Amino acid sequence: MIITTTPTIEGKSIVEYKGIVVGEVISGVDFIKDFAAGLTNFFGGRSNSYEGELIEARENAIQEMEARARNMGANAIVGVDIDYEVLGQGNNMLMVTVSGTAVVIA
Repeated sequence: MIITTTPTIEGKSIVEYKGIVVGEVISGVDFIKDFAAGLTNFFGGRSNSYEGELIEARENAIQEMEARARNMGANAIVGVDIDYEVLGQGNNMLMVTVSGTAVVIA
């Protein structure tokens, strides 16, 4: 399946629009990752624990969106947008939403 942020796919024709398709993941950060990120914040540098959580959440959201598009009969998704939000009382939850238009290409 082709997944792209652009509204078209070069060299391909969109023959049918199936509709909007979305993948969502809400991921919690555990105490260990939060503690490690706090140390990184104090000493400086990149937070590998948060980055890993972000990458995994984004990949899972894309996979969920792709599965939903396949169920709709699509073989591509165009116009993909990725959004990130923090949730929870202590801002310790990450929500990743990936959306696009499921299409059939020739």
